[in-house]
Amino acid sequence: MGTVKTTIELPDALFRSAKARAAERGQPLKQFVTEALQEKLAGRPRRSADEPAWMRGFGGLKDLRAETRRVQRRIDAAFEEIEPEDRA
Repeated sequence: MGTVKTTIELPDALFRSAKARAAERGQPLKQFVTEALQEKLAGRPRRSADEPAWMRGFGGLKDLRAETRRVQRRIDAAFEEIEPEDRA
């Protein structure tokens, strides 16, 4: 897949928010904007402004599922070991 270099104008506040969110996720702004455009073009439903506040974070950690499984496997492996003092 090729890439195109372009210039877009964004409101200052939107640019700062996008840059901050990308930094929170540990990704370059280019990757963050690319993913945001892909999501928008895929037609994913946009969150409604009148939805309850508790729903705004719903599903926000779905990108961490693989990492959660990896951590859980390590925890499970650690708890399968029998400590010498527990063998008696």
